[in-house]
Amino acid sequence: MTIRIGIVTISDRASQGVYEDKGGPAIQDCLREILSCTWEPIPRLIPDEQPTIEATLRDLCDTENCCLVVTTGGTGPARRDVTPEATEAVCDKILDGFGEQMRAVSLKIVPTAILSRQIAGIRGKSLIVNLPGKPSAIRDCLLAVFPAVPYCIDLIEGPFLTTNENVVKAFRPKK
Repeated sequence: MTIRIGIVTISDRASQGVYEDKGGPAIQDCLREILSCTWEPIPRLIPDEQPTIEATLRDLCDTENCCLVVTTGGTGPARRDVTPEATEAVCDKILDGFGEQMRAVSLKIVPTAILSRQIAGIRGKSLIVNLPGKPSAIRDCLLAVFPAVPYCIDLIEGPFLTTNENVVKAFRPKK
C-alpha cells in the first residue's frame, strides 16, 4: 500500500492564481529530502475559508487515506487566518507540543514567530500538522517536528515511515 501524504496550501490569492503557490512545493521538496520510504503527495490549493479547509482535511484523512496531512498558510493573526480553527474542528485530539516546538525554533530566527498559531492534531489514523506560509519557515518547522512524526503515525496505526537519517533521524523508543 502506498503511503499517501496530503499537502494543503491555504491561500486566497494563490488559489485565485494571483500569485504562484510556493508553500505546497516547499513542503513536497522538504518531505522528499526527509523521507526515505516511497510516498505519494496528494496536493490541494484552497482559499482561506474555514468550511473549505475543514472539508479538505476530512477528505484527505477519511477518503484519500493520508497518514499525514501538512498544511501551509492561514496560521497568523489576520482576520482571514482560520487554519488552526479548521484543524481543531476536525481533529479528535490536539498535540500541543508540535506548535510549541515550531514556535520555539522560529523564535530563534524572527521575533514575530509569537504571532504564529500553527497546531497539530489527530483525526482517526491521520496526523495533521499546520505549518506557516513562508517557504523558509516551512522547512525550519518541518525539520523541528519531524523526528516525532513517524512514531506518532505508528501510535495511530498508520504506515511505517522511514527517514533519511542525514536529514532527520526519526525517534522510536527501544523495544
